[in-house]
Amino acid sequence: MSAQAGITELLLAYHGGEQEAYDRLFPLVYEHLRAVAHAQLRRERGGHTLSTTALVHEAYLKLADVARLDVRDRAHFLGVAARAMRQVLVSYARRHRAEKRGGGLEPVDLDAAELAVEERAEVLIALDDALTRLAAMSPRLAQVVECRFFGGLTEEETAQVLGVAERTVRRDWVKARGWLHAELAGTVAAD
Repeated sequence: MSAQAGITELLLAYHGGEQEAYDRLFPLVYEHLRAVAHAQLRRERGGHTLSTTALVHEAYLKLADVARLDVRDRAHFLGVAARAMRQVLVSYARRHRAEKRGGGLEPVDLDAAELAVEERAEVLIALDDALTRLAAMSPRLAQVVECRFFGGLTEEETAQVLGVAERTVRRDWVKARGWLHAELAGTVAAD
């Protein structure tokens, strides 16, 4: 059984009352979270305090109660995991900012997905605030950013999570990046 099919099958089995499905689900979910966390942190400078393992454990705590989350399938899980990673990274950035006030904002390149959490906490927080405003105007555009940037998902995976065509994801990704770039540039200019 592939990991993709395995997650969906085990989620269905667990929701169907098969308690031991959770024991088999955990390793698959954990490995996926490690891959996403590693992708988020791989370009961090050495010596930062948020490790892949710490990010995975924080996100997993948000996802631990699969029954409460009512995750339907692998695609839905990927979307929920992307949101959990965003929440963990933003919380970390907010804590870091509270500890180290100051520093100017820099533009963030959403394509490169290089976000040094400690050095650019202000940018991550500004991005999260802008993404929240974007979600109020267009929830799907915000979900595309969440999946692609925070979740490390491909266009194909994002399309599957959102139930749209890959072409729609490509268009939405371009629109969302443009809007966020303008929004963040305005934030930087205002400071």
